[in-house]
Formats: sequence, C-alpha cells, structure tokens
Amino acid sequence: MMSVEGPLIAASIARMAQPKENLAAYGIAFAFALIIEAPVIMMLSASTALVKDRQSFFKLKSFTYWLNGLITAAMLLLLIPAVFNSILLGLMGIDETVVKLTYPSLFILLIWPGAIGYRRFYQGILIRYGYTRRVAYGTVIRLLSMATTVVLIYQIKMIPGAYLGAAALSVGVTFEAIASRIMAGQALKKIYKQTVNEPYNEPLNYSNITKFYYPLALTSLLGLVLQPALTFFMGQGNFSLESLAVWPVVNSFVFIFRSFGLSYQEVAISLMGDCGENYKKLKHFAQVVAGFVSGSLGIISLTALIFWWMHDISGLQPSLAAFSYAPVKVLIIMPALSVWISFQRAVLVVSRNTSPITTATAIEVSLAIIIMFYVVFYSPLSGVLGASIALLFGRSGSIAYLLPKIFKARAKLAENNS
Repeated sequence: MMSVEGPLIAASIARMAQPKENLAAYGIAFAFALIIEAPVIMMLSASTALVKDRQSFFKLKSFTYWLNGLITAAMLLLLIPAVFNSILLGLMGIDETVVKLTYPSLFILLIWPGAIGYRRFYQGILIRYGYTRRVAYGTVIRLLSMATTVVLIYQIKMIPGAYLGAAALSVGVTFEAIASRIMAGQALKKIYKQTVNEPYNEPLNYSNITKFYYPLALTSLLGLVLQPALTFFMGQGNFSLESLAVWPVVNSFVFIFRSFGLSYQEVAISLMGDCGENYKKLKHFAQVVAGFVSGSLGIISLTALIFWWMHDISGLQPSLAAFSYAPVKVLIIMPALSVWISFQRAVLVVSRNTSPITTATAIEVSLAIIIMFYVVFYSPLSGVLGASIALLFGRSGSIAYLLPKIFKARAKLAENNS
C-alpha cells in the first residue's frame, strides 16, 4: 500500500502546471529527505529484533528519540540558504527554476524524517508481538490522509505540484505515526509486564544498541546516498531534464513490486526463530515471492500495459512516457533482488552480525556510482537509463557478497540451538 503513494503523487504533479520542473523538484527534495531519514529507516528491524521486555523498550525508545532529534537538526542545517544553494546550484548544477521549487518542498518535508523514525519504532513492536494487521491499518490511514491532502491542494491551481507532493508525504506519515503509537497500546501492556529477557541475561544498554544498530544505520545512509548521487549524475548527463522528470515516476512504479521484498525483512526477522529453525521455509517463501513480483513487473513492462500505466495512470506526456520504457525494462529483475537481499539481511540481523550488511551496501553504492559515472561521461545513454543499469548491477554485487555470510550466520544460529 505504501508503494501506491509514489504513483499517486507523481500522477497528480504530472497533471499540474510545469510538470517537468515540478516532477524534477519533487524528486530532488524527496531524495535529500530520504538521505536525512536514512539513520532511522532500520529502526523497524531494530525494534522487531531487540524489544523483548520493559527495559529494552525504554532503552530503545530513548535511543530513537535522540536519533530523531539529530536527523531533524541535519534537515535544518541543509535548509540554511547558503548551504542549500551551494549544493544544488554550485555542486549539482540544477536549473535555477527547479531549485526555487525544491527549497520550499524540502522545508515542507522537515517533519517527515522524525515522524518516520517514531512510526517505524512502534511498527517494529507491532510486528514483534504479532499485530501485523495494525501495521496495514496504519498504512491505510497514511494513504487516506495523503490522498485527502492531494485532492485539497490539487484544487488550488496556484500551488506548485512539487509543494503538493511534499505536503502529502508529511501529512500522511504524521497521521500514520500517531496511529501506530495508539495501535501499539496492547503490545506495550505486555511489554511493561515483562522482565529482562535478553540472551544470557544481558540487559539491553546504549553500548550494545549502538554496536547492533550503527551498521544498520550506515547501511541505510549508504543506500540512500545513492538516490541523490544518481540525481546528480542525471543532471549532468544526456537528456537531463527528461531524466529528472521521469525518474520519480519510474522509481515509484518499480517500487510497487519491490515493496514486497522490503516488507519481507521484518517478516523473516520475526519468524526466523532465535536459532534459525524456520530458515528453510522462509527461504522457499522468498523464492516464490521473488518469482511472482519480477514476473508481474515483466508482464506489464514488456506489453502495451506499460503505455497505459505511464500515460493514462501516471499522466506522462506521450514523449515522456516513451522515454520511461527502457529504464523500467532494465529493472524487471530488481523486485526479485529486493526480496532476496531482505532475506539475507534478516538472517544476519537475527544472528546479530550486522556489519556485513554495511559492507554489502558499500559495494552496491560503489558499483552503481562507477557505472553511472561511465554512462554519463562516456556513453550516449540517457541519465535515467544509466541510473537503472547502475542500480541493477550494484544490487547484484551486494547480494553476491552476502551469500557466504548468510551461510556462516546460519551455522552460528545452529550452534546456539545446540
């Protein structure tokens, strides 16, 4: 359901005034907001894995609040005009019209990173204690509040589309965060009654939280740095404005299918078992889901359905719609890779060996940037097509690196059982 928000916002912006400029501005603002929220993205996995009793709940809650404060401060730092302009105008060389639309959009997104951290902390608790339907209910609330915001602002023709997209995201995630806290009430009652339940009776403290979490935070940061890096290269490459305009639409469309893999990480963490007893069943399920999501994307992207989606649903002009076909086709296998890497990461999180995840992400980002650099400066390909190729090869390298690591992690879990 979360994957619906991207196409909805992109389709709305595409039907408003100056669609190219506003889609580009929204994509840039969203990319920077994603970087800033990176340290809290893995809080969902952390709370699913670590919150087992009253003491661990309060420790991780305090840790989350400090982290939220830090990322909000980072967002404010970026919004200093001198800093903002030096990055977008000086470093990235973005068109001035797009930059003027991007700054207010990013300011509207100021509340977004902190709300994400708060929401993901409580959603992890809901998953840990079996209230997964309530996570879905929260997403329904997010979509409804976001869609309402889109409809209301869309009626005001004078408001730029980039502002609409940013406002919809901020309103939606804020309502979802509040709802997640309320719906976690029953789980919290259970937690408050539980005494320390850590392995070997070691209570959770800030030291072991940091040791466990910083590789995950660094993983998110490295992964999300890739989006603005790709945006930067697209701004320098062939067909820059078209690439920047189409990229949010392509990315959000593929994300619909990738979302199955992203959600599987917490599922596998919750169900794996402390000794990995459900490893084989979860692995088989991952293989089935991987085939389904990439197969579904392939059916759409290799048939006339792709024009229907890009033109009729997303609202792209025929020329821009045609420009998006090749990047989508390149990314057909990406949803399957998302499922598999989520399974790999879950095995490592359960074994509490999170550092290989960071290394794998560093490999992914490095490969993608190298490929994108070559495409932009030494090939005739468009920036958006180069970005798709870079993402595909980067993710493949990351998965290849983790293969031997998960075998070791599984062996470690089996030793714990014995």
